[in-house]
Amino acid sequence: MSENAANRSVDDLVPIFFMGKRYMVPSSLTIQKALEYAGYQHVRGCGCRGGICGACGTVYRDPDSYRLQVGLACQTVVESGMHLMILPYYPGNRAEFDIDEMQGTGGEVAALYPEIFKCIGCNACTQACPMDIDVMHYMAQAIRGDIKGVAETSFDCIMCGLCASRCPAEEVQFNVAILSRRLNARHLTPRAKHLEKQVERVAAGEFEESLRELMGKSTDDLKQLYRDREAEPQMTEDDWKPQDARYV
Repeated sequence: MSENAANRSVDDLVPIFFMGKRYMVPSSLTIQKALEYAGYQHVRGCGCRGGICGACGTVYRDPDSYRLQVGLACQTVVESGMHLMILPYYPGNRAEFDIDEMQGTGGEVAALYPEIFKCIGCNACTQACPMDIDVMHYMAQAIRGDIKGVAETSFDCIMCGLCASRCPAEEVQFNVAILSRRLNARHLTPRAKHLEKQVERVAAGEFEESLRELMGKSTDDLKQLYRDREAEPQMTEDDWKPQDARYV
């Protein structure tokens, strides 16, 4: 390596502090890659590496600021002097419930998470969200009892818990969101007729012989079958129409 190249490499290194210990890492790396550069082998706090799984929620502080910030380790680039800690699990309150015994009403969500009414509309949850979800909006929908609205607005939530970490009302927005999505899917969304028919065919053992045949094929044969596969038929209006009075 030339002297100039060596100097550039040294100049590109910046100090970060992980759990109080100082490490010199390249300034272009994300927190996740910087810690791996420093020698850490991620067992927890490392999943998809692309901002989808929510496993690498991180709390950090810049050296000249008292303010704590949050982000995903796989998305946030290191800064010189940064102090940080990864939170692979956020210990927010999670209510216990039986989804089959519920009806999908806003009152049920309010009963399980009464703290939603403590929301002061500060928007800190939205500002903390790494997925740019309007968290404050879906919490307002939860307060109004609009379960379907919460489910749709929070659809991209990855359950990292960073919204709750910044909430002065100590709410658990991400758990309200996942409950609403489950209620919406179980009780409010029309059942798909074509899917029910397919499940019945599976339960009847219609595909057992085909599955055994597939299991005996080579990888190359499976790839060829995939390339030659037929496109799935288009759904008709009758396939997704409600089947009973609950969905009218």
